[in-house]
Amino acid sequence: MDLITQGLAGALLAQSAARVPDVRRAALIGAIAGMLPDADILIRAADDPLFSIEYHRHFTHSLLFVPFGALLVTLLAWPFLRERLSAVRIYGFALLGMLSAGLLDACTSFGTHLLWPLSHERIAWNLIAIVDPVFSLVLLVALLMAWRRRSAVPARFGLGLALLYLSLAFVQQQRAIGVVLGLAEERDHKIDRLEVKPTLGNILLWRSLYQVEDLFYVNAVRVGWFSTPRYYAGGPIARGVPDDLAVIPADSVLMQDIERFSKLADGYLVRHPEQPWVLGDIRYAMLPNSLRPLWGIHINTALPDEHVEFLTLREMNPEMRQEFLDMLLGRD
Repeated sequence: MDLITQGLAGALLAQSAARVPDVRRAALIGAIAGMLPDADILIRAADDPLFSIEYHRHFTHSLLFVPFGALLVTLLAWPFLRERLSAVRIYGFALLGMLSAGLLDACTSFGTHLLWPLSHERIAWNLIAIVDPVFSLVLLVALLMAWRRRSAVPARFGLGLALLYLSLAFVQQQRAIGVVLGLAEERDHKIDRLEVKPTLGNILLWRSLYQVEDLFYVNAVRVGWFSTPRYYAGGPIARGVPDDLAVIPADSVLMQDIERFSKLADGYLVRHPEQPWVLGDIRYAMLPNSLRPLWGIHINTALPDEHVEFLTLREMNPEMRQEFLDMLLGRD
């Protein structure tokens, strides 16, 4: 999730295990530990834009990295807290903060190397968006109450509410999946792959994507609490690398980058409908029923031995904002 929410989660989890005198110090240690894994954003290669994306949410988010990351936080905090906390307690709070980071990111949709190096699969449970104000507010209020009262009880209560919210998100996700399966049945589609992801800041409106042979079908699905679920069709789009890019040499840097990006996109690779030299990840878009990928790579066949350019296509105009709001509220 976003860096602030990662810090809140780490702080709250550490607070929940603290004794009365240590609640505030536990929060600080847990917050640092919760945010530390996102330092992987500093892993970069100047001439290879995909390198940093490949290592985002990589080994620093693995469960097996947690003890080592906690040790690093302990070494950083020990000189400042050694008169108030033992190294063992500092390490315990840091361990809880580090543990929250990978698990929380796995609840989102980007994918996290949670089991690295035992598995190189990116785990994404697709429960909540990377930014979810309701979830973050629950953590923040509980953290402030625990800080003010110097008590672990509000922190534990806040963690319970956060888990309840994730459970509600799971229920919403399954409802959205049910709508998509019914929609595919009406269309007489035999689904090869299916993904349903939450949209920004809510668990009411979901982006659905399913594959039928060489086509992806995109739909937005709105599942309210007290209203009939509805969908907003986006349409089909062809999957894979277009035939006119077959001229790229198989052993070139360009083709290797296309294969790397396809792996990052978990095979959900499409040509941008408005920019023919851009290959995008159709799993993400500014609008939940849009066929225009949120990000992609620019293909320059004239430079087969140079790395691709990574593009972020975050255009959002007033009409698109209104369309998103209408879908979120279940309007026509």
